[in-house]
Amino acid sequence: MDTQLLLICFLTFVIHLIGTLAYSVRIAGVRTRRIAVSLALFSILMLVSRTSNSFLGPFLAKRVENNLDHLAQHALLGDFLWLLISASLATAAGALLIPTFQRVFCRAVLHFQVHRSMPKLIMHGFFKGGLSYVKDAASMPAARNLTELRARHGVSGRITVLNVGATALWTVGVFAALYAGVLDPSVRVTSSTLSSIINGGATIMMAVFIDPHMSGMTDDVVEGKIGEGQFRQAVVWLVGSRLAGTLAAQVLLLPAAMLIVAVAHVI
Repeated sequence: MDTQLLLICFLTFVIHLIGTLAYSVRIAGVRTRRIAVSLALFSILMLVSRTSNSFLGPFLAKRVENNLDHLAQHALLGDFLWLLISASLATAAGALLIPTFQRVFCRAVLHFQVHRSMPKLIMHGFFKGGLSYVKDAASMPAARNLTELRARHGVSGRITVLNVGATALWTVGVFAALYAGVLDPSVRVTSSTLSSIINGGATIMMAVFIDPHMSGMTDDVVEGKIGEGQFRQAVVWLVGSRLAGTLAAQVLLLPAAMLIVAVAHVI
C-alpha cells in the first residue's frame, strides 16, 4: 500500500468513524435532556468529516486518472476494496468507542450549558483537564448489551434491513461512480457526477424511514414512554446493521459501477 492510498484510506476511516459516533450523540442527548445542544455540538465533528470528504474525492479521482489503462483495472479494484475495508474497520472502531464518546460528550454538553461558549469548550477540552477526563471515562461496550440482543431488539427488522441497505448504498456511491470511469474511460467525466443514482436510494431510506424512526424513539425516551435500555438496544442494532452495510458495499461496488456506466451512455 503506497502513501497516497494510505492517506485516502485514512480519510475514509475518519468519515465513517464520525458517522458511527453520531449514534452516541442521541444517547448523550437523552441522558442530558439537551438533544438540540447535543446535535449542535456534534456539528463540530461533522465539519471534520466534511473536510475529510472534500479532500477524499479529488485524491481518489487523481489516483483513478493516473491508472486508466486496462492493466490497472484490477489494481484499482483492489484499491477500492481497501477503501471499503477501511470503512468497515472505522465502523467497528466507532462501535467500540461509543460508550467512551457518549460519556465525554455528556460532559461537553453540560459544560456548554453553563458557559454557552464554543471556544471555551474547545479550550477546556484540550488544555484544562478535558483529555484526562477522556482517560477516566474510557470504557468498553457492556457485555449485557450484546447478550440481551435477542430479548429486546429496540428497532424492527424492517428498519434494521433498511439501515443495512442505506449504509451499503451510501458507502459505495462515490466509489462506484469513480470506478465506473475505470470500466469505461470514455464516459468517466459523466460517470463521476452520477453517484446520486446510488446515493439517492440511501438518502430516501434515511430521510423517509430510518431518521424519523430514531427521532421518534428519542422523543419517547425523553417523555418516559420507553426506557433508556431499550433505546441503547436500538443503537446497538443500528450500529451492527451499519457495519453489515459497509461489508455489503464490497459486493455492490462492481454492479453499481456497471449501472452507472450504463446510465452514462444513455444520457
